[in-house]
Amino acid sequence: MRRGETRAKERGPGLVAQLRNPPGGRNARIMLLALAVDRTGSGLWAASSVLYLTFVTHLSAQQIGVLLGVAGVAGIAGSPLAGRLAGRFPVRSLLIGCHLLRLVTLALVLVCTGFDALLPVVAVTYLGDRAAKTLEMLFATRAAGERRAAYQALSRSAANAGYGVGAGVAAIGLAVGTTGAYRVLILGNALSFVVAAVLVWRTGEPSGGVVEVARSGGAAPAARGEGDGEGEGEVREGEGEARKGKGVVRGGSPWRDRGYLGFVLLDIPMNLDDSILAVGLPLWLVNRTSAPHALVPAFLVINTVLVVVLQLSVSKRAEGPHGAARAVLLYGVLMLACCGFLAVATRGGAWVAGAVLLAAALLVTLAELMRSVSSWELAVLLAPQDARAAYLGVAGMSQSIQKSAGPPLLTGVVMAAGPAGWLVLGAAVAGLAVVQSRACARRLGLGSDREGAALAAR
Repeated sequence: MRRGETRAKERGPGLVAQLRNPPGGRNARIMLLALAVDRTGSGLWAASSVLYLTFVTHLSAQQIGVLLGVAGVAGIAGSPLAGRLAGRFPVRSLLIGCHLLRLVTLALVLVCTGFDALLPVVAVTYLGDRAAKTLEMLFATRAAGERRAAYQALSRSAANAGYGVGAGVAAIGLAVGTTGAYRVLILGNALSFVVAAVLVWRTGEPSGGVVEVARSGGAAPAARGEGDGEGEGEVREGEGEARKGKGVVRGGSPWRDRGYLGFVLLDIPMNLDDSILAVGLPLWLVNRTSAPHALVPAFLVINTVLVVVLQLSVSKRAEGPHGAARAVLLYGVLMLACCGFLAVATRGGAWVAGAVLLAAALLVTLAELMRSVSSWELAVLLAPQDARAAYLGVAGMSQSIQKSAGPPLLTGVVMAAGPAGWLVLGAAVAGLAVVQSRACARRLGLGSDREGAALAAR
């Protein structure tokens, strides 16, 4: 009995209990609800948009490809724009503005029928979507403080639950298959922005908060033990530089910070799990293996369930600089294993291929769990406190760029090269993960290259 109680205490409160009392208190709780509502609408859009554009607006496949491609490029600008504006205006007001902007553009989607009219409307929708995600990230950073990793885990769970609900509701509408049903689904997405905006309005503007520890401002810890980095040498804002002068520049522009831009550049391939799950796995199954096509929905089911169930426990192991560095390396290992499974899925019968592809879906989901915490944590830790909004805006570009470049990379290069293409991709991502982990260790003042690598390997 005592052993069970000890284990329960080590695990901490469950998901539902933490959602009721998240890091950041009332504001964070309302924001998580707003995020879940927003992502429910996103699930409706993701499941129905292509069919809506095909059967209601009568666009060709080529036109839809161009439309979504341009929209993805427009989304890249959303993150730095939001970060820049957040340095001048309240985050809460900007986030409400993003929700209302997308409400207007979705309403325009319902009345626009031509390609020329839809192109700018959908592009602005994606720009607002990316900006909203960056503002949510900044809100969490300010509201949750040092417990931002725990909040990030809760937000991931809430977001995936919302996506699941939205996709489930969309399945009903798609089963009906009428023009009216498609319009109702798009209208449902627009309605989610109204509800989300009202919920955000009920929150209070989060304070910038105090500088947490040396790792946040790029200063070297004053004293460090063998633990996980908690309580390592607190400093006042602006005090100290990282070991050997390699700390974060205080208050500078992220566009002039080559170290941070290097992190953002390396973070692009660290987001490829998204394209592998959404594009690589389904297309590889259909075109290059004998696995049954009915397995495709199972990939998303595995992903959604595991993210909701495991995100909290994973986040506890990736908090702080040491945990984030370890998570980056583990991400590389998991991606290498996933790509290896995809390479061998072409061998064997239908059931063997199906089992291998399901294992690949499991591995890419575990990689996503590592990336979702480490990428965000490092983006915050590497940014100077007094310019964090602008820095996080630039960091958010990595996901947007990957969403635009990832699918063409997989379909035009990796899959075209066959199984060898997957092996090369896995090895490349694993190697870049080592580079990013060591570069972050140096910038955060975790010690020499050898020491940083040893810490990350623990």
